[in-house]
Amino acid sequence: MDKITYGDMVFEAGCWEMFGIKILLIKSANGALGCGYVNLAAAEKFGHALAIVSGVSSYEDMFAAEVKSVSSAAGKLGVLPGMSGIDALKKLS
Repeated sequence: MDKITYGDMVFEAGCWEMFGIKILLIKSANGALGCGYVNLAAAEKFGHALAIVSGVSSYEDMFAAEVKSVSSAAGKLGVLPGMSGIDALKKLS
């Protein structure tokens, strides 16, 4: 796991390379921001707050990317499709 910072915020994150792609996940206090490879249905099943971004290959890309979908738990925390990844992480912190 990596420790990454954005301003005064610190997150745990992971990047795994598999079959020519990167699988990315950034964890905050109350949820996570994942790349399109991460399964939203699993987050729903376990009641986890998760926002998904796609077309990313770095943590910085994830901060800037548009959230494409969210779990219902993330929605209850104010995370909405269309917001930036960093704005989603702020709501999940």
